[in-house]
Amino acid sequence: MISLQGPQGAVEHSGAADGGTVPNHAIWIDLNDPSAEEAEHIEAATGLRVPSRKALSEVENSSRLRRLKNGLSLSTPMITFDKVDSQLTPLGFVLTKDRLITVRFNELRAFAEVKKRIGEGDGDCASGTEIFLLLMEELVDSLADALEEMGSDLDALSTRIFDFDVRAGGVASDAGRTPGTGTPRRRDLALRRILRSVGRRGKALGKIRSSLLGLERILPFVAGECEHLLGEGEMPRFETLRRDIASLDEFEIRLSENVQFLLDATLGLINIEQNNTFRVLTVVSVVGVPPTLIASMYGMNFKHMPELDWFYGYPYGLSLIVVSAIIPVIFFKLRGWF
Repeated sequence: MISLQGPQGAVEHSGAADGGTVPNHAIWIDLNDPSAEEAEHIEAATGLRVPSRKALSEVENSSRLRRLKNGLSLSTPMITFDKVDSQLTPLGFVLTKDRLITVRFNELRAFAEVKKRIGEGDGDCASGTEIFLLLMEELVDSLADALEEMGSDLDALSTRIFDFDVRAGGVASDAGRTPGTGTPRRRDLALRRILRSVGRRGKALGKIRSSLLGLERILPFVAGECEHLLGEGEMPRFETLRRDIASLDEFEIRLSENVQFLLDATLGLINIEQNNTFRVLTVVSVVGVPPTLIASMYGMNFKHMPELDWFYGYPYGLSLIVVSAIIPVIFFKLRGWF
């Protein structure tokens, strides 16, 4: 899909199918998941090569930051900010003195915000670099919002983890839950959910980190290559963006450390749950040893065993088995093993 923006807002365009030309006052050409026909149309209308998705996905720094004959070609991975399953998709820029072409493959809130600001006359939008700066500011703001939300999610997750009652299989509340009421299956399910939540946060943080790193590389490159094209107030905006990204990097590192800490805590809870299971199995096995020993002894069927001819031999043997099982149970109960 092709979207054109001028200094005053959206610019009407007949589309690639009708062979319409791109108006000269269309400073920003936004291509959202463009078809091959749309890309060829823009290339023919502007004389600029529109990079493909494969080209934008290159990981080499020389491929992501390139100087063209009449402008710059830039690309970076950008997180889609989808709370269910965020993805990294390539985001490309072709920046010239007169125009900015963006190539993306997902909806991004930053682009909608910039278009809204242009339509409302908020900010200077008379050149490609000015719109590029607006996009960078909105992208950085989106990443900052994502990190702030991630911080809140991790705080809530921390409460779930450290208030988790392993024996009850849930989070303790003011009303309280009687220890031991949770079944092992429910406890296992609750811990699995917590572990998956920690994993999703860690995965999302890694993608945010990649997005920040891409923007961090783009800004100094553009500032250095386009210094002669920048207005009096634009260079300070580049510096402000670089400082903002540096602060977000530090915040992301702290969140990553928090994720690792919560992961270790969750694995500790899982180890406790496993230890409880093995402890119960140990108690059961130890309780069963004395009765087994007594039953085995009286099951040998030797000819000369006094208890075989004793009238009370059978009740005596049963009583001995019961007592030998009760004594270990009392012992482990007093020791607090269960």
